[in-house]
Formats: sequence, C-alpha cells, structure tokens
Amino acid sequence: MARVLLVEDDDAIRTSLGKALTAAGHVVSAVAAGADGVAAVARDKPEVLLLDLGLPDLDGRDVLAMVRSVSDVPVIVATARDDDASVVRLLDAGADDYVIKPFSAAQMDARIRAVLRRLGQDQQGESTVEVGGLRIDPRSREVTVDGAAVELTRKEFDLLLALSRRPGAVVTKRELLAEVWGLPWGGGDRTVDVHLSWLRRKLGETAAAPRFLHSVRGVGIKLAADG
Repeated sequence: MARVLLVEDDDAIRTSLGKALTAAGHVVSAVAAGADGVAAVARDKPEVLLLDLGLPDLDGRDVLAMVRSVSDVPVIVATARDDDASVVRLLDAGADDYVIKPFSAAQMDARIRAVLRRLGQDQQGESTVEVGGLRIDPRSREVTVDGAAVELTRKEFDLLLALSRRPGAVVTKRELLAEVWGLPWGGGDRTVDVHLSWLRRKLGETAAAPRFLHSVRGVGIKLAADG
C-alpha cells in the first residue's frame, strides 16, 4: 500500500504497530527519536510519516516543523490532546491528519489510506483546469499563471485544487476544512484564512485586489477569473 515511516519512542507500540501495518500491506520502517525521523524523511522519502509528539530528544511539534522544511510527506500525528484548539494548531503547523491516543492499528491503517486518497490517488483521472490565466494540472500537481510556473506547497495546491473542482461556485470554509484538512467541523477558519493568504501571495493577488480567489463575505471563497 505505502512506504510508511513510524517515529515512536515506545518500544512496544513501535513493534506492535509496525507489525500490524506490515500485515496490512504497508512497507514500514521505524525509528525511536525525532532527529532520526527527520534524517529518515530526507534520506528515504517515505510516502507517509506517522509521528508521535512525545519523543525523548525533540518535541514532536519541532520535529514536524523540521520535516516540513525538507519534505511535503503526508504526516499523521499521534496526540493525547483532543481539544479543537490543539488539533487546529497541529494542522496549521503542517500535519495532514491526527489520531487520539490510545488508538488501534486498524484505525491508523484507515487514516493512512484516507490521507493517501485525499492527497493524490483520486487526482489521477482529473483534467486540467484553466481559469483566466491560471492553469492547474491535478495529475502533475503543477500550476502556472500566464505561463509562468508557480511553486506551491502540497497543502496550498490541495486548497487550490479543491476550489478548482467547483469553478465559479462559492465554497464554504467548512467544506474546505473537510476536503483539504479532513475536518468535518468548524473552528478552523483561521487555518483556511492563513493558507488562502499564502496562496494569494503566490498567485500575485491580494484579498483587496483578487484576480482568481474571490471572498464572499459570510459565505466562503470562489475561484473565478477577474472580470
């Protein structure tokens, strides 16, 4: 199914989860320390990273930041905190999904498969979208504006792709949270707003002078050519 890197300091969890995910068809490598995890991401280029936040050498959030500086690998975080604010902070920091401890191997396997579906497998049959001078290719994950390449992070591309699936239609922030971040509940508006701000900057526009991303106050965002 996927090449998985597990960063977990508990020997029993690391061993049992690794065996269960291997039995589910994944190719699993595992390390016990955050620094080793960052090195393994850069060296081995896994398809999914499973990251425990309670590591002996580095705070898991710091590991997440280091990983994001070198890779766009999908990251599923294991955390003991389940309040909305903590989850939103993790997603803002670059996590793609999370599981609350304690969790089962079956739950983690389901999360892996869901993240992989959300982040690429379903895009292979999609056609290129063009809106004004903006061109989005879901298969190659490439974006151009007026023929010039635009470098986006994976999450920025996923956000733009979600909007491009409904060109000209207003998409609510709740819908974007569910589709891009896998959060079918509110409370993460700032997550969407921050990524929209980054995306606008790279597309050469601002909220006050939009070219492609148009805010509809109190409703959501629509992708449409200006004028």
